[in-house]
Amino acid sequence: MFKELFDKQAELNQRTGFDAKALRANFDPKQAGVWLNNYIAAMSNELEELRDCTFWKHWCKEAKEGRRFEINDLQNARVEVIDMLFFWISLAQCVGLDAEDAFNLYMQKLRVNHARQDKNYAMSAKTEDDNKNIVL
Repeated sequence: MFKELFDKQAELNQRTGFDAKALRANFDPKQAGVWLNNYIAAMSNELEELRDCTFWKHWCKEAKEGRRFEINDLQNARVEVIDMLFFWISLAQCVGLDAEDAFNLYMQKLRVNHARQDKNYAMSAKTEDDNKNIVL
């Protein structure tokens, strides 16, 4: 199913001018960077739209009633999460990843994240050294 999502997203992106398959076949860092930044902006907006599905403003009536961060629009929150999936797949495609690549990198990073938890992860001691062995 993951591959199907990547294929469907590539079809949609091609309609808007981004040809993920052509980029993967002949990677152009400049073109990739333009589209990457387009999708970063879009993803950022979707995050804000998702936040707006909660009572996040500390000065609002609901927050003062002890309901801060409560989800107030579950249906729309679910749609916003799916919108982010659209843009997440697009971001992956901008850096030349397909579904199999994304899955493999996820599994490698998952092992790193578990190891960090096993070692009592602390931000003050964090380096990116444990990420250096995550490769395609």
